[in-house]
Amino acid sequence: MGISKEIQFIIILLMLPTTFFVTSFPADFPLAKPNCTDKCGNISIPYPFGTTQDCNYQHPYFWVTCNQTSNPPKLFVWNSTIEISNISLDGQLKLLQYISQDCYFQNGTRNTYNAPFIRLPLYMTVNNTANRFTILGCDTYGFITGRRQNRNYETGCTAMCDALDDLEQGSCTGVGCCQTSIPKDVWEVNLTMRSYNNNSDVWAFNKCNYAFLVEESAFKFSPENLTNLDAVEKLPMVVDWAIGNGTCEDASANSSSYACKGLHSECYKPTNGYGYRCRCTVGYQGNPYLDEGCTQDYMMTIADINECIDSTLNNCTENEYCANTVGGFHCKCKKGYKKEGPGQGCVHGQSLAYRLAAGLALGVIVMLLVICLIYLELKRRSSNEDKKKNFLQNGGTLLQEKLKQIERNTARLIYSLTELRKATNNFHESMIIGQGGFGTVYKGIIENKIVAIKQSKEVSSNQVDQFVNEIVVLSQINHKNVVKLLGCCLEGQVPLLVYEFISNGTLYEHLHCKQPKTSNDDFLNWDRRLNIALETAGVLSYLHTDAFTTIIHRDVKSSNILLDNNFTAKVSDFGASKLVHLDQPHLTISVQGTFGYLDPEYMETGQLTEKSDVYSFGAVLVELLTGMRVISRNRPEEEKNFVMFFLSKLRGKRLFDVLDDGIVREENKEQLIQVANLAQVCLNRKGKDRPTMKQVAMELGGLKRDGKHPWAPENEHNYKSQEMEYLLDDGSNSKDDYGNSTSAGYDTSRGHLILPMNDAR
Repeated sequence: MGISKEIQFIIILLMLPTTFFVTSFPADFPLAKPNCTDKCGNISIPYPFGTTQDCNYQHPYFWVTCNQTSNPPKLFVWNSTIEISNISLDGQLKLLQYISQDCYFQNGTRNTYNAPFIRLPLYMTVNNTANRFTILGCDTYGFITGRRQNRNYETGCTAMCDALDDLEQGSCTGVGCCQTSIPKDVWEVNLTMRSYNNNSDVWAFNKCNYAFLVEESAFKFSPENLTNLDAVEKLPMVVDWAIGNGTCEDASANSSSYACKGLHSECYKPTNGYGYRCRCTVGYQGNPYLDEGCTQDYMMTIADINECIDSTLNNCTENEYCANTVGGFHCKCKKGYKKEGPGQGCVHGQSLAYRLAAGLALGVIVMLLVICLIYLELKRRSSNEDKKKNFLQNGGTLLQEKLKQIERNTARLIYSLTELRKATNNFHESMIIGQGGFGTVYKGIIENKIVAIKQSKEVSSNQVDQFVNEIVVLSQINHKNVVKLLGCCLEGQVPLLVYEFISNGTLYEHLHCKQPKTSNDDFLNWDRRLNIALETAGVLSYLHTDAFTTIIHRDVKSSNILLDNNFTAKVSDFGASKLVHLDQPHLTISVQGTFGYLDPEYMETGQLTEKSDVYSFGAVLVELLTGMRVISRNRPEEEKNFVMFFLSKLRGKRLFDVLDDGIVREENKEQLIQVANLAQVCLNRKGKDRPTMKQVAMELGGLKRDGKHPWAPENEHNYKSQEMEYLLDDGSNSKDDYGNSTSAGYDTSRGHLILPMNDAR
């Protein structure tokens, strides 16, 4: 006959003092190997980490160094400057990393800039759920880049505000503070910061911008952070560590390198990162990476009795099985049995009505599931059919044939509709970055690369051949000042074009949408404007004369000239462009373009030539010189068409009345006069009196190099191969009341540009 449970428990209680006297149980389990350092100041160093080669796990990935000269001592990864504040056997490290700082003087010049770079040892990754990439500032944007697995990654954030009152305690949604997550498996971190306007507009309360990767729970935004972070040197970041990069099954097959030691150590796959980790089994505690490192948790198991071993210690019936727990047991129904109610035993099966109802419900569920699957399959097939139909209607087959003829890789040029929907969050309105007469432009991310995706307006069937030809031509343009076409998608109802993303906005925005410039503002100075004009002219010259087929852009304007971070011009939006073959001196087509930039001769006759682009470029030169919109209803009547107003001022020797005050300097007045005269030549009403874009580009090139006319005598040797010489007006141009030339043109017999000789003063 067995002993009752109560008597057994009393006997155990009586034996406890003797047990603790005879057996010495350690208060703390061992962390490191024998004779190995397990502390650096107040930071524990558990094995497989160690400070010497003998105390490391097989490879030196877990080598750490302790700087005893600090007070208290500091622990570092390897012998680097990456400081460790905590090591957990659960597979995490806390590292202290420097804060990236970008500071400016009041005049907009940079004062301080530092951007930390972190490369983690093998088998360590940044925890993507515990950390957040954070940007602080009122005129800043930043990027975090690096490596994850065997690929590059990049993500970023923007923080803006106009006043301290805009900031909210604890809010980090883009106003003064912006946070974003990072991808999984990151092992290299590089921070980059930039300012939109060098903090000049917010300098009174925001002299410095900050960027850092930080443990989310360790940082809560406060408006005071814009000024008090100078005193904070480092912030914590959570890093995951693991053993190797294989699975538990692969690791256990090689007993010599298997890290989980002892009978009570088990392997498990971590939630973040790769490889495997070890832990002590239930009822044990300690370091599972040491031989016999897992010891019993005596407080949990010392008084436990397994009631399931002896049937006299439990009251489970024959329809139940006994499950032992620490301090007790549970009786659970065997398979095929159920409890009728609380406190009642297990009975066999269910009633017939219950089983019939359950079977009927299960049948209905299965039928609904089958119907849903059939519906989804039909919808998928219908979607695929629509994609194929759209692909054919948009000229997909023709495009593939043409790309094959020119030996282009079709797979790298044609994107799927699913891929572009994912890149733009299903073309959400928040991803729109521009809209125009020829379509809508979305910002998207494809393969961790930011791109611009243009959704064209509907293309009629008679335009398919032309549309395909445009894609083929643009795919072959390889000019550094043309926005690169990456590919297209023809599976939607309308075509989609994928371009490289240019991050610094348009020339129009920089000229017309910024706050008024101060006397110290050098944001878009004359040198940059002249360089933008030269680069744009070079692109149009290339399209007109150097491309294998002449391309007329047809919509040259400042909003179609993008700028990168170095203010390099990138000509975009070829949606209205036309191809001109050798047997077509001009095209007679419906008039399209933007009023103010549109060639008046083209508007009257409907005949499109390369000279139409020249006129539009002349309007852009007027914008660069004056900083004024070419058309505005808010100006006086005589200034609404500013191109005409500009020309009237130029003819009246009042050029400097309309020039942008921010670009006029004593040393560049002659250069400004030359560019103004060049604009006048381009804006001739008749196309035959305008120069070619190649001549315009050469004129701007000469001014850019030395501020002199490119075919002046002292520069003659530089252009001898092109047989260019300085030409004076032959007197055929009309004169104003002062006897000055008021028109300009070019010598068609010799191909040279003739500029009017106004002094414009």
